Amino acid sequence: MQTGTMTNIAIRPMIRSRPLVMTVWILAFAIATALSANLRIPLPFTPVPVTLQTFFVLMAGLVLGPGPAAVSMALYLVAGAFGLPVWAGAAGASGLGYLSGVTAGYLLAFPVAAYLAGMLSGHELNRKRAYVAIVAAGLLILAAGTSWMALLTGSGLWEASLLGFWPFLLGDVIKTIAAVEIGLRIGRRC
Repeated sequence: MQTGTMTNIAIRPMIRSRPLVMTVWILAFAIATALSANLRIPLPFTPVPVTLQTFFVLMAGLVLGPGPAAVSMALYLVAGAFGLPVWAGAAGASGLGYLSGVTAGYLLAFPVAAYLAGMLSGHELNRKRAYVAIVAAGLLILAAGTSWMALLTGSGLWEASLLGFWPFLLGDVIKTIAAVEIGLRIGRRC
């Protein structure tokens, strides 16, 4: 028997293992969300930077489905809470204290938004449902972040929306289109 054949016989069952595949996808989206936090564009008029995090949160909902997507984003939050530098702040931003800062509302909405995107998109993905799901989940993230900012700063909701909602709509439209189109090509994996 050839060595390559033995390797194939040993590895093939692992590749088809549903729990293993699900775990890999969950970790992949948590890691992608963490890495995308480092691609940040600070805006001079708001404490909220532009990142690609929401792209991965939204696409996780489509690709993973509601439960695994929420687990992936919760894992991302736990990693940051335990000190891994996974958040879009100053170099090395991490720890529980970061979850009481001005952008915490966005972060804490990630698992709920990923779940919502997965639930609303349905098990059999189609373009119309995917867009509805992603728009709803994206608006949830923006609303949660803006509401938290208003609460934390003592400003009114309108003032907070000028800093944390309206400046991000155009970028979110682009991320929505990308998340849906790429998510539909990947398809449901979990």
